[in-house]
Amino acid sequence: MVTELHKANTRGHADHGWLDSWHTFSFAGYHNPERMQFGALRVLNDDTVAPGMGFGKHPHNNMEIVSIPLEGDLEHGDSMGTIAVINQGDVQVMSAGTGIIHSEKNKNADRQVKFLQIWVLPNKKNVQPRYDQKSISPDEKHNKLATVVSPLGTNDGGVQLHQDAWFYLSKLDAGKEMNYEIKKNGNGVYAFVLEGDLMIGENELHRRDGLGIRDSETFTMQALTPCEILLMEVPMN
Repeated sequence: MVTELHKANTRGHADHGWLDSWHTFSFAGYHNPERMQFGALRVLNDDTVAPGMGFGKHPHNNMEIVSIPLEGDLEHGDSMGTIAVINQGDVQVMSAGTGIIHSEKNKNADRQVKFLQIWVLPNKKNVQPRYDQKSISPDEKHNKLATVVSPLGTNDGGVQLHQDAWFYLSKLDAGKEMNYEIKKNGNGVYAFVLEGDLMIGENELHRRDGLGIRDSETFTMQALTPCEILLMEVPMN
């Protein structure tokens, strides 16, 4: 097993006043040639948006964009005519494909919204843009892996995208041990700790630490304290 540890305080950071953003990989004004991506995982942004503020209309193409609210409510609109609110517990995917224009804003004027913005490189270009959204209950991820993202055309659960990628959320009790098996040969896993403390192999991870895992068919996680984790399995080529 080959691992690469990214401590929370080594991420790129941009504070725009209305937006406080931490970048695990190079993004916008943050450029680190050693942190360009992890396989098909291109962007992992940890964003906090001030009350009533947000991202105006802007374009994307040929990217699979996943949003996972951690706190508050995010309002989405796009050029396909989609208008939706993504709440804590939801997961959203937007396949930009041939091109799409969208906006995202904090729906509430009295509290901030925190969400993960994740970009995955697609395995097929210039597809028809599409949108999908699902809710994940707390029971689904308590001491087990809740599938939140899976490849288009499978019955593996979660929202679907154009890539052989699987994302899982799990909320573990202290002391809980769990084994993960790679879904597809050649894939790697990027583990991102949302809250709490966790051991993976010899790596001790804390809040907002990330660990890339490759060249392994399986690995074991153990919660040192109550913790919540996001696992993102993606192709490495």
